Amino acid sequence: MIEFVVGALGAAVAGWLLRRKHLRRVAAGPAAGIPCMARQPAGQGRWRSGRVYADPGAARWEPGRGEPVLLTGGRATGVRAPSVKEGISINPGSRIVTSTYEGAGAGGIEIAVMPLDLRELFDLLPEVDPA
Repeated sequence: MIEFVVGALGAAVAGWLLRRKHLRRVAAGPAAGIPCMARQPAGQGRWRSGRVYADPGAARWEPGRGEPVLLTGGRATGVRAPSVKEGISINPGSRIVTSTYEGAGAGGIEIAVMPLDLRELFDLLPEVDPA
């Protein structure tokens, strides 16, 4: 009988702590930036998680660890679905945006975002006209 009382108390405390954590997150509001995975130079290296932020004058990609990359003069040059191999390391439902920016050289950067975040990313990195 004592085991049931201890188990019920443990479940009540765990529920209270989880609710408290949830209420704090709701009060803080949504996180800034667009969650994404990126690799630089495009087509090479590892996919690294991070966020794209809108700074005055230029966007910037900030990885989870490491130095932020300023996307000054960034332009989206193409959009594609991930390959099977890429789908293992990033979400297979995401879309990969290939873009160039000043100082990127020939490599550029590839940014993988979810389809619902594409419009917001194109606001930060306008598409290059195909003509």
